[in-house]
Amino acid sequence: MSDSQALRDSFALVGKSGDEVPRYFYSYLFLIAPEVRPMFPVSMGVQRDRLVAALGRIVADADNPDQLVPYVQQLGRDHRKFRVVAQHYDAVGQALLATLAYFLGEAWTPELQRGWTEAYTLVARTMAEAAEADSRVNPPWWNAEVVRHEQRGFDLAILTLRLDRPMAYLAGQSVTLETPALPSTWRSFTPANAPRADGTVELHVRAVDGGLVSPALVYGLRRGDVLRLGAPVGDRLRLQASAGRELVLVAGGTGLAPMRALVEEIARHGPPRRVDLFVGVRDPQGLYDQPALHRLTEAHPWFRVTPLTGADAGTFDNRSLAGPVLRAAAWHGRSFYVCGSPAMVSATVRDLAGAGVPRDLLHYENGQ
Repeated sequence: MSDSQALRDSFALVGKSGDEVPRYFYSYLFLIAPEVRPMFPVSMGVQRDRLVAALGRIVADADNPDQLVPYVQQLGRDHRKFRVVAQHYDAVGQALLATLAYFLGEAWTPELQRGWTEAYTLVARTMAEAAEADSRVNPPWWNAEVVRHEQRGFDLAILTLRLDRPMAYLAGQSVTLETPALPSTWRSFTPANAPRADGTVELHVRAVDGGLVSPALVYGLRRGDVLRLGAPVGDRLRLQASAGRELVLVAGGTGLAPMRALVEEIARHGPPRRVDLFVGVRDPQGLYDQPALHRLTEAHPWFRVTPLTGADAGTFDNRSLAGPVLRAAAWHGRSFYVCGSPAMVSATVRDLAGAGVPRDLLHYENGQ
């Protein structure tokens, strides 16, 4: 991109205005293109954060096409579920330039306007081309009928969904989900199973205090309801990253879901290898998926599960699980996968790295 440093400097200057920036942007966008408003959720807080994060990522990687292009292409594919068409890109570009001009004031020069126009045109073209290519092989979303809704505690449910067409995904990838109760409000969840012959997908959902989508799924969903699932994304927790090494899996809460999917994928496709799963919970009732884990350990001698409850798991929400994991055995040369609450993941990864686990053997993602 032309003069990428100027883009970064101007974006940093605009960023000093905080939440006013995305508020202005979306107000301007809905004013000039009111037809796009239904594409967005009623509550715009999360969406505003995503806008700022996406723009920040784009300007940060402006000089690194190997990182930027795949990210922008994925944005284009992902936006298909919102029914984005070519003219919407024009409206977004107009709103973006108007927002930058408003907050930069006298610093908004003709040169800067040309630079941002060129940059946005490139991004929009890349997104549109990726969306067009994806439309030839994938639907914009999958309809997913709820065939089982099993309560596993006051605030946790396991959903079994039957898709209306095959979905090609790998264990560890996540999907976005929309419920009819909250149109245009999408949240990410990671299937707890490797792909199945019957095409069903299992999701583990805990109702987040103050959340919108997760309580609707845990308390309001019924068998026969139809959800929408977006295309699978993500490579942080994929087995490919482990290069066939033995694994140490560390899960907190519903971060267990992708870990179980990884074990299932190894069981089906190999190669067999030693896999140790540590599950951190506040109390024994938190071990909500024991039947499935027991079946896996019975069937596969290379797989072992160690629950970490109470004091063993610290306060669980904001403390590292690295201590009990590292005390259990020597893990030299093994790949580590960590998933759970953001605070737990951050602390655990920090302590594992501090104990000498190489960064390239640490694979992690925040759970739902």
